[in-house]
Amino acid sequence: MIALLQRVQQARVDVGDRCTGAIDAGFLLLLCAEPQDTPATAEKLIQKVLKLRVFSDDAGKMNRSLQDTAGGLLIVSQFTLAADTSSGNRPSFTGAAPAALGRELYEHAVAYARQQHPTVATGEFGADMKVSLVNDGPVTIPIRL
Repeated sequence: MIALLQRVQQARVDVGDRCTGAIDAGFLLLLCAEPQDTPATAEKLIQKVLKLRVFSDDAGKMNRSLQDTAGGLLIVSQFTLAADTSSGNRPSFTGAAPAALGRELYEHAVAYARQQHPTVATGEFGADMKVSLVNDGPVTIPIRL
């Protein structure tokens, strides 16, 4: 799986004229499944995200996790994270999982996250989404499993 994690003060996803998910302080997780990924891969990624210590403690050091802060988690599918730009000017997305597998793994990741953490919001798989956020720090971390 490929992920891009952004620490945010707030984030939301809109599809058309409706908000599908919104959080206050926490993480925006952009998530892309690859063909070799499994539900176990998705669970491992979610565990890493929940335990990653990039929130400030009382001394101002990045030493607290999302679970420590009880922050929100907004998970958005993003197949373009698999873009291959090594040839020409038009990216190839063949590294992304086929749509059916991508949806299955995205939905599994969301369900697992909801079992592990109280505040989980989502985008809408396959939709034309408008994502807005206030990046905090900024802290942006790529993750590849």
